[in-house]
Amino acid sequence: MLNDPAKFYESWPAEMNAMKAAAPDIGKSFGPFFQGLMKEGALSVKEKELIALGIGVALRCEPCIYAHVEKCFKSGATPEQIMEVAGVAVMMQGGPAYTYAPVVARAVEHFRAGVAN
Repeated sequence: MLNDPAKFYESWPAEMNAMKAAAPDIGKSFGPFFQGLMKEGALSVKEKELIALGIGVALRCEPCIYAHVEKCFKSGATPEQIMEVAGVAVMMQGGPAYTYAPVVARAVEHFRAGVAN
């Protein structure tokens, strides 16, 4: 586990840019797919981001957790909503997801402290 939201949010853009430079077709393919689905529709952007966060927790994808906690905040989710999603993921996935709920809590605290915008 990364265990440090500040390091993740600092290094992730450069890591993604390096991947896109090494394999540009991945970014060219995934970007429009993501943007096409993660916009307002029958579900709000906030609802979609909360769902994405829950799936990230259930799949134990730390980069997904950090990325979608940030996007949840940007779409208007509250810390309480974000942590409740983590709880639902734990209920659905059990112990393995439970061990990733602290990652969500660390990311929430990172934003509560005003470290990242």
